[in-house]
Amino acid sequence: MSKDIQIHKGSNLNLEGEANKILVDLPAPKTFALNPDDFFNLTPKLVVKEGESVKKGAPLFFSKENPRIIFSSPVAGEVTSIVRGAKRKILQVLITSNESNEVVSHEVSNFESLDSDAVKEILLKSGSWPFIKQRPYNTIAQPEDSPKSIFISTYATAPLDVDYDFLLKNNKDDFQRGIQVLKKLTTGDVNLSIDSSFKGFFEKIEDVNLIGVSGAHPAGNVGVQIHKTDPINYGERVWVVNPEDVVNIGILFSTGEFSAQRTLAVVGSSVEKPQYYKATIGACLKPYLEASNLDDKEEFRVINGDVLSGSKTSADGYAGFYNNLISVIPEGNHYRMFGWLPFVDNHVPSISKTSLSWLFGSKKATVTTNLNGEERALVVTGEMEKVFPMDIFPMQLIKACLVEDIERMEALGIYEVVPEDFGLIDYASTSKIEAQDIIKKGIELMIKEVG
Repeated sequence: MSKDIQIHKGSNLNLEGEANKILVDLPAPKTFALNPDDFFNLTPKLVVKEGESVKKGAPLFFSKENPRIIFSSPVAGEVTSIVRGAKRKILQVLITSNESNEVVSHEVSNFESLDSDAVKEILLKSGSWPFIKQRPYNTIAQPEDSPKSIFISTYATAPLDVDYDFLLKNNKDDFQRGIQVLKKLTTGDVNLSIDSSFKGFFEKIEDVNLIGVSGAHPAGNVGVQIHKTDPINYGERVWVVNPEDVVNIGILFSTGEFSAQRTLAVVGSSVEKPQYYKATIGACLKPYLEASNLDDKEEFRVINGDVLSGSKTSADGYAGFYNNLISVIPEGNHYRMFGWLPFVDNHVPSISKTSLSWLFGSKKATVTTNLNGEERALVVTGEMEKVFPMDIFPMQLIKACLVEDIERMEALGIYEVVPEDFGLIDYASTSKIEAQDIIKKGIELMIKEVG
């Protein structure tokens, strides 16, 4: 194990609705969807039409920038709808599953003897390559690149996030096989970050550089871990894979079939039975939400991901491609009179001392989507620096992104950050600015102008 990382800056939001350690296997829903917006900076090109039958693992669309990168159907069935938005932008490809269970097969025998190029070719043809993302920018990795290292983070610190040791306890062999496959893709280390206080079965995984991590959120963000152990310089690439996608890669090289396994945790204060569910990538969320007994006494919001960095969806929505967490919290569509008073709504966790919530200690809190104010002047308060553990000046980087000063953005560390690293800043900052959106637009500018 390499030297452990201990993060001193940050904050944990102690919220109601953490998932119980119960794994439920419901009948699979009939409809599934792939959303191109789940893949940052992707321009999709369709290879299917409405009404066309597809096998599991068959291509649905590919990347216009790199046609080798394809996106496969998670189930066998029929393409029932292609949802488009403004300028005919593809928003969703909907598939209705059938009972055929037809699947595209790939030759993977004796994968231990395959070289890097052969492994890449199997990942590309099967549609498993999108499981691998790259830093900088958090885009899908380019197969022509050679990363200096690969990172997998099993230390989850986002509000109500999943327990990967519980989530993957039945896939230990597949996880190990996935690690062996990824090891062939880099001459550097495959880094596996784990909870330094509870290592679980990950401590016994071979062919990895184990990194023990402790500290408050965003210590679990892989960008923070990369910054502390293997910082990215201009021109370098680091690849990132989610833990369950390591399992999916392992299953591919065991069975020869594209694996779309996705375990979902339905959490939040609006959920009466927060728990885990066996599911599939792109699955319709409705049966899992119904099984969790949502509180129907008030309006709620369904979020693909955690409450800080997730994306809004609906009770009839679909699971995101990389998503293990479905958060459900009350809508904040009410006006709070005299909300600025420090003794009003003290149950809402606050990172500053202006609220009296800190007096309530470890009591779990209920939060809503209410912003409690509008956007204000961006002034120097030191709030951002208190919750941002990287050796980067977050406010100065945000300002550089706002004025599109590329040289300044480079100097201030734009290559090392992604929007989710600023999720806690969005919550803590009294300016109410959308820091994650600003950083996202800054990264889009860097891709366009610098590449």
